[in-house]
Amino acid sequence: MRMKSMRPNQIIASKLSSIIVATFLSAFLLVPSEVAARAIATTYRNPLLEEMDMADPHVIKVGGKYYMYPTWNTKQYDVFISDDLVNWKHHGPVYSNDRRGLWAPEVFHNKRGDGKFYLYFTDNMPGTRGSYAEKQIGVAVANSPLGPFEDKAIFVKNSIDAHVFQDNDGKLYFYYVHLLDGFKIMAQEMADPVTLKGEAKEVMRPTEPWEKRNGEVTEGPFILKRKGIYYLTYSGTGADSPNYGIGYATSKSPMGPFVKYEGNPIVQRKGQLLGPGHHCVIEGPDKKLWMLYHQKRSEERSFKRYLAIDPIWFDKNGVLHAKATKGTDEPGPTRKSFAPLHNVTRR
Repeated sequence: MRMKSMRPNQIIASKLSSIIVATFLSAFLLVPSEVAARAIATTYRNPLLEEMDMADPHVIKVGGKYYMYPTWNTKQYDVFISDDLVNWKHHGPVYSNDRRGLWAPEVFHNKRGDGKFYLYFTDNMPGTRGSYAEKQIGVAVANSPLGPFEDKAIFVKNSIDAHVFQDNDGKLYFYYVHLLDGFKIMAQEMADPVTLKGEAKEVMRPTEPWEKRNGEVTEGPFILKRKGIYYLTYSGTGADSPNYGIGYATSKSPMGPFVKYEGNPIVQRKGQLLGPGHHCVIEGPDKKLWMLYHQKRSEERSFKRYLAIDPIWFDKNGVLHAKATKGTDEPGPTRKSFAPLHNVTRR
């Protein structure tokens, strides 16, 4: 039978309909492996980078990418790069020195000033092996988050775990742990990223049973601010212990006095999840707060640890909450959207 001829506009409409149907089918008729590929973009499972021993992660965001600096091998600091806080690529070393004993780095991007990057390092005091209180904090500077960082100054002796907080008015505050006569968290004003100002003030020391369970320790300070309240988050008891955990205290001033939250610790061991602590907090691609921290590999007293990530948030009353997970698929920090079709393998 003879087919009836179609007009040009009918031909165009027919082709468009075919394209729409094909696109719909390719987007939704996925094989199981394709569904799994998309799930990877929106979920995570701790530990991250399981094959690597690392601890004390600090993360900054620059130009849409995240840069992480962990305690690595004590000989140098390396940087890892991510687009989503979950999938990390090892870029390489950014700093080393002859003193060794490098722990707990933090990098501050001076966006409101000279635009440079300031690395606050903990290393061994000259002429020592870096045991117990034989540690010091210094600062090095670079023009890029990828380094190389060059020594600028030594700040404090007998100390570890530097943290720099910039307030809304641009003022800088330096927090650290002084080791003589116990693990005390100190606070001090800064004139600029390489110059301390005034006198240091003790703002915290171990007082609670959970902070003393395996060594009397308060360390790893990290400041958050919400509605005029300063939240000094920290880790308690020995870092080599499975009982290491996270708590916080609040104040109306960055210099204290800080009052510890009665519900501490807000993160602690649970089942096979051991020794969660020494965290940083950063906004994820989903615009929510995320905590990167480490967990221990076993119950034995050791420093074998790995990277982890989990959410941290404020409730309507200003109470800070966090959770720690291990071995379960959790909703990730990525935006809730499908992966681009060109990243999906079709039949």
